[in-house]
Amino acid sequence: MESLYDVQQLLKQFGIIVYVGKRIWDIELMQIELKKLYDSRLVDRDTYLSAWHILRREHHIEEGREKG
Repeated sequence: MESLYDVQQLLKQFGIIVYVGKRIWDIELMQIELKKLYDSRLVDRDTYLSAWHILRREHHIEEGREKG
């Protein structure tokens, strides 16, 4: 897993499609949904951590864009 698209495809496997309309909000909601999947033991630890790091990185990038 290397990109936000990969995380979206992981969530899609569980019927989760996230689109709020603002990219940073989408990422935050994906983090919540990913955590729920992990807590429910539907994804393993390595998959969770890989996806979590991608979401954190993308969130940081979006924060930088918003600050200008």
